[in-house]
Amino acid sequence: MGEQGGGWRRAGIAGAAIGVLAAGAAAGVAVERLTVSRSVRRKARLALDATGPYGTLRGTPGRALADDGTILAYETDEADAAGEAEAGRAGEGAGGPLTVVFSHGFCLNQDSWHYQRAALRGRVRTVFWDQRGHGRSERGEGQPVGIELLGRDLKAVIDAAAPEGPLVLVGHSMGGMTVMALAEQYPELVRDRVVGVAFVGTSPGRLEEVSYGLPLAGVNAVRRVLPGVLRALGSQAELVEKGRRATADLFAGLVRKYSFASKDVDPAVVRFAERMIESVPVDVVAEFYPAFGAHDKLAALAAFRGLPALALVGDQDLVTPAAHTEAIVEALPGAAAVVVPDAGHLVMLERPGAVGEALAALLARAGEGPDNG
Repeated sequence: MGEQGGGWRRAGIAGAAIGVLAAGAAAGVAVERLTVSRSVRRKARLALDATGPYGTLRGTPGRALADDGTILAYETDEADAAGEAEAGRAGEGAGGPLTVVFSHGFCLNQDSWHYQRAALRGRVRTVFWDQRGHGRSERGEGQPVGIELLGRDLKAVIDAAAPEGPLVLVGHSMGGMTVMALAEQYPELVRDRVVGVAFVGTSPGRLEEVSYGLPLAGVNAVRRVLPGVLRALGSQAELVEKGRRATADLFAGLVRKYSFASKDVDPAVVRFAERMIESVPVDVVAEFYPAFGAHDKLAALAAFRGLPALALVGDQDLVTPAAHTEAIVEALPGAAAVVVPDAGHLVMLERPGAVGEALAALLARAGEGPDNG
């Protein structure tokens, strides 16, 4: 029992560590609920799992082949006749209808855009895809995961799902970094086809300076040892997953803190986001983590200059703070800068109205073509 108990304790600690790492990408049950009995909390989670439409919107499925052979899953929602007419100006002379391509963040999947997908359905052609190792996409093997690889993945999705016509690119967190990597590697694609871009709660680099609302010295100490810890955890994925389940309440409280800022978020939304992060295997988390420290794409933003652009962030985002969005705005003169009050990292789920209004304004600008002023 002693050895088994020690294993469970190690698993619990490992699970908690993964919870801290993944906290910036999902949400869960509020910390104050930890005083409620475990059985009641479990029943509450099951009840929330059975309610709400979150994650139920589906489109026409497709598969894109990445350059390393990994199969990437995407879904397309077509515009109806009225929507095509509304977006018609953006498609004139551009070889096809306007397509809005959404890229999600770390430890999420395409369903994280639920509200935006519902708002745009029928109005404009949209593509939602799962990053490798997330959602319905394959994990891929044989090469390290870097933001540059994710940029090439996005290119493969565009080639398969929207091979012609104007594009508006939308990215949240890691998805925004993916959009930047696409621009760095395929500037001609941006020049020839992109008519608008939106960066939501993301960063062009210098993520090593983020303190997550904690003392920076302590965070830096954790950063020094975390890559090695994650490699070790990734080699014991089954044990760690058991630990993550065993520490579900701690995990939920941590991810709640780092994803939402307000107290009035629908509990079903919170649980929905928690489920997304729970679905990402710990060894995938371990593979992706080093890419964020190496991420530096400030110079790549130059490819979007002169285009309608949106840079949006929650005012209490602890993962990609507002200063990182300010850096994007400085690199893109004329970009619409939107700071959403009382919102955290998952601003598109927490304040969908504000995000929807900002995206609608961007699409209106994109319909008028690039800003050459």
